[in-house]
Amino acid sequence: MPRLLNVRPRGGGRLLLGLVPILIVLLVYLAGSTARHAANPADKILPTFGAMADQIRVMAFHVDPQTGQVPLVADTLASLKRLGSGIALAAGTTLVLGLAIGLLPVVRAGLGPLVATIAVIPPIAVLPILFIVMGLGEASKIALIFVGLTPFMVRDLASSVSAIPEEQLVKAQTLGANTWVVALRIALPQALPRLIESLRFSLGPAWVFLISAEAIAADVGLGYRIFLVRRYLAMDVILPYVAWISLLAVLMDWALISLSRTAFPWAHPKRIR
Repeated sequence: MPRLLNVRPRGGGRLLLGLVPILIVLLVYLAGSTARHAANPADKILPTFGAMADQIRVMAFHVDPQTGQVPLVADTLASLKRLGSGIALAAGTTLVLGLAIGLLPVVRAGLGPLVATIAVIPPIAVLPILFIVMGLGEASKIALIFVGLTPFMVRDLASSVSAIPEEQLVKAQTLGANTWVVALRIALPQALPRLIESLRFSLGPAWVFLISAEAIAADVGLGYRIFLVRRYLAMDVILPYVAWISLLAVLMDWALISLSRTAFPWAHPKRIR
């Protein structure tokens, strides 16, 4: 009899195992929603799937007469633009600083303590400062994502680069490579898969920072919409929006995994089955 450690589901079995917990959650919600609406048809806390479907049709396919836009489309585009800008800036800065700190002892001694100090500051606590300095426009929202992600990612990437075997660096220098060549030919190829992995782990916090900023100062966006309708206890809008955010995050995570496996297959060795 095989040990549970060695049992690895494949194909349809793996898909089924992934769907079962989701179906259980949906069934539990359905039972709770049905019970609450049987006791109180006007209940707003656990809306029925039908009520949420009606709101999805309104938010996703009907034009708002006040703005002239489809709410879900406008909110999604605005949030993804802010999120993409913040993540792109964080990734670019992380790549430069992570390589420098991880590869150069002088830079590590100079910037390492500063990055470590900034990394422990709660990014949400910086939000009022960003609003005061940058105003309530797009810059402050993008800056919050950047400030929230960059220190953690820099520390992670620098740690990965500093763990590159010394033998590789010595051999490259023995063959005449200077610091620039070592960084580009030795450190960079090994840092990029780790950077993508760090981005994957940072997607959750990035969404938290985005929603927080949009909830305080925005006139469009997924976070703005959720906090706008909460005053009406409109769970039939909030829950679909939360589900949509989750789906977007999953798709982004899948895209990053696919990119890493396609561009750097050597960083994803296949496990022995």
